[in-house]
Amino acid sequence: MSHNPRKSQAFIALITTAGLCSVTYGLTHMSTWHVGEAVVLFAITVAASRMKVKLPGLSGNMSVNLPFLLLAVAELNPVEALAVACVSTAVQCLPKGKKPNPVQMLFNVSSTAFAVIVGWQVFHQGANTHLAWLSAILLLPLAVAGFFLIQTVPVSVMIALTDAGPVHKVWTNIARVTFPYYVLSAGMAFMVMSVRQQVGWLLPVLLLPVMYGTYSSYRLYFRGEAAHSPLLAHGATAGH
Repeated sequence: MSHNPRKSQAFIALITTAGLCSVTYGLTHMSTWHVGEAVVLFAITVAASRMKVKLPGLSGNMSVNLPFLLLAVAELNPVEALAVACVSTAVQCLPKGKKPNPVQMLFNVSSTAFAVIVGWQVFHQGANTHLAWLSAILLLPLAVAGFFLIQTVPVSVMIALTDAGPVHKVWTNIARVTFPYYVLSAGMAFMVMSVRQQVGWLLPVLLLPVMYGTYSSYRLYFRGEAAHSPLLAHGATAGH
């Protein structure tokens, strides 16, 4: 039960609007299609989205699909990247043995769509405008930073609205848990981008077992943390 139902509803409407605007942007900025690559990344990302880790003290979760989302942002056109990200996020929001929460799913899909378009803009438009002097090694971290903020800040605001906690404290706790994973994901995505021309799109497939190992490690770590001391405030929507 939300402590600020009107504010919560207004914020969900705001994020949903941002998501719809992101989809509209993608549909009006279609460019070269990468059908083969998009199909491969779609299948891998959806599979990775089911490798979910329960965050201590939260009803939400984090999946290991982030490196593949970053690859979609860097390698595909905005429509393809949105399709990969939105479907995989929806799949991640599907609970086991329960009916999905449509409002929660809408919130998460919308915030992911917004994050994808911001990341796509930073990476691609930055390379084509006055930021062209920046190489991919610099543009990718900038895109990841935007992705990180847009993925964590809205969730923190929702937790604050539903549990009446301070936003900055909730965000700090979430960032402390998830930031290392964003750094790891950025490194893996850059590695794949650096050697993809030589190896082809087989490498993202080979990356999936690595992410499964990451998922297993996080699950064991968080299980131990939950047994000793909770890291985060109670209540949250599902998120990465």
